[in-house]
Amino acid sequence: IGQKRGDGAFLLSAGRGVSLREGQPLARSAYIVAAFVDDRATQGAILLAAELEEGQLLKYHADRITEDSDVYWDKESGSVKKRRRTMLGALVLKETSHERPSAEETAKVLLSVIAEDGIGILPWEKGTLQLRERLMFMHALRSDWPDVSDAALIETLDEWLLPYIHGMRNLRDLQRIPLARALEGFLDWNQRQTLEQEAPTHITVPSGSRVPVDYANPAAPVLAVRLQEMFGQLDTPRIGGGKVPVLLHLLSPARRPMQVTSDLASFWRGTYFEVKKDLKGRYPKHYWPDDPLQAIPTHRTRP
Repeated sequence: IGQKRGDGAFLLSAGRGVSLREGQPLARSAYIVAAFVDDRATQGAILLAAELEEGQLLKYHADRITEDSDVYWDKESGSVKKRRRTMLGALVLKETSHERPSAEETAKVLLSVIAEDGIGILPWEKGTLQLRERLMFMHALRSDWPDVSDAALIETLDEWLLPYIHGMRNLRDLQRIPLARALEGFLDWNQRQTLEQEAPTHITVPSGSRVPVDYANPAAPVLAVRLQEMFGQLDTPRIGGGKVPVLLHLLSPARRPMQVTSDLASFWRGTYFEVKKDLKGRYPKHYWPDDPLQAIPTHRTRP
């Protein structure tokens, strides 16, 4: 038995695609009985067939007709739907999608969509992304810390994300997931304290400014700070329990990078004097001392 798919093409109940030659009257039929099919072509050619009325199909093949239901992701609407289908083998005779899927059914489909499309479809706001990067930094430092890489998060979706998508049904709902809270669920109380101490969101520099740390590269977190704000500090700030020096991006008053270093002491002893000449020419009103370690740090033009 074949069901019309358009342009003389039919789908057989066994799942095979077949077709009639152009101009055949049967090409307009909703259902046919294909008696002989040439299987040598990729799309089998129907050599002998007869029209089958829907009433005849339902009457004479009732024993082959089944009812099933499934919950699926409707890409067009970006939502989870449930459908009931009347089937004869691979043929869908009737389909309805008015029934509302259960919360459990919906959650299962949403997790499969996230696993297939990637965690990038989740609401990674700036603060949440930084939290994840800090966790990746700690995992790189200590293997016993949770792995929050893409692969690890996808593999454990049902453990860390499932509780937060209960009752959600579409892409818009997913944007309400409290991702930061979900990620914090990986940590116990002691780990949360350690995270704040060893992977701080900000570092207070000699000028008193709280400067954010960029953990985008877990192997070399970046502290981008104006050079004048670091006067008086000999060594590079360290994180990770003192094990990891930050990568300093020392900026001009206009916040342009003038030097990148993880060894502040060496910079003060050498390269600073070359950079100082350049900065003094560009920003003559600003404070460029001969002895940066004895100078007063400032975020203003002059201390």
